[in-house]
Amino acid sequence: MSLLEGRLLQGIGGFYYVETAEGVFECKARGIFRKKGETPLAGDLVSITVGDDGKGVLEAILPRKNHLIRPPVANLDCLVMVTATKDPEPNLPVLDKMIAIAEHKGIEPILVFNKSDLASPEALLQLYRTAGFTALSVSAETGEGVEELRRGLCGKIAAFSGNSGVGKSSILNRLDERLGLETAEISTVLGRGKHTTRSSVLYAQPGGGYFVDTPGFSSLDMERLEWIHKDDLPYCFRDFTPYIGACKFTSCRHLKEAGCAVLQAANEGKIAPSRLQTYRSMMEEAMSRKDWELR
Repeated sequence: MSLLEGRLLQGIGGFYYVETAEGVFECKARGIFRKKGETPLAGDLVSITVGDDGKGVLEAILPRKNHLIRPPVANLDCLVMVTATKDPEPNLPVLDKMIAIAEHKGIEPILVFNKSDLASPEALLQLYRTAGFTALSVSAETGEGVEELRRGLCGKIAAFSGNSGVGKSSILNRLDERLGLETAEISTVLGRGKHTTRSSVLYAQPGGGYFVDTPGFSSLDMERLEWIHKDDLPYCFRDFTPYIGACKFTSCRHLKEAGCAVLQAANEGKIAPSRLQTYRSMMEEAMSRKDWELR
């Protein structure tokens, strides 16, 4: 019996597949996880014991730096948010809300504006780069920007979000053809053909790091399931950060208060109107919620 540490690549059908320095092991979890109400997630760092038969037992989940409810994945370094420049038109309120959720979770947002062959993303690139984000122009059709994206994700655990029609799957297929496979094929790639339920899967990349395949995941999932408390929300807009401490009142919500440094910065063109509008909408919603609803 040996004790090993590794990363959970996928959990499905009661089995957990853990990558260690000695290979990938199929594991069953101890009953203590069910009793504690804990669920091991793809991306978790875990400790396992492996018997002489090569079968493992998941013993413990090491502390997480973050996790998402849907997709169920842990320890992300970045969330790649794919938005089309055209067909469909960019939905900036949805994008800004996703960015805020990622910031709240301690996950670095990387913005990818796809279909640069159909419409120029320059205005969008300028808007979000000015706000302090990594923003890339990509065309899944021509391959433009794909290698730059790949280099930027090297060594990181990255999941991808994007609603229907924006080209997320096409970009993923260019980055790693395994991410476009159907469930049965994915099972074969990981060395098991007996499970067919879709779940989050980590795929190791040649340059280091992992891409996370999150079947059926859309921005709407995170919008519905991840909420930000009103006291935390201003800090989830990084372009607000230089001004928050300069407001006249420490209780300022940055909506319409006198002496608000954030609103003054917006009036001076230092914060994009679209970003401020999304913040206001999110803050009004957050203020209408009771604390117990966020638990």
